[in-house]
Amino acid sequence: MDENELYQKLGRRIKHLREAAHLTQEKLAEKSGISLDYLGKIEVNINKPGLKTLIKLSNALDLPIRVLFDFE
Repeated sequence: MDENELYQKLGRRIKHLREAAHLTQEKLAEKSGISLDYLGKIEVNINKPGLKTLIKLSNALDLPIRVLFDFE
């Protein structure tokens, strides 16, 4: 898996987990302390989130960070 494929899968996974938690992009962005625009661009693989952002997202989703990378 190359870097681009990883970020594509990560964006799709974050979107899936957000939807499974019945959260809008706006609500997850608010809970995680990131902008709505940034979250939207993560989900469609325009922005590549760093570790701090991934920690914020996993905390907002109340999940261990490793769950974000469970692509299987």
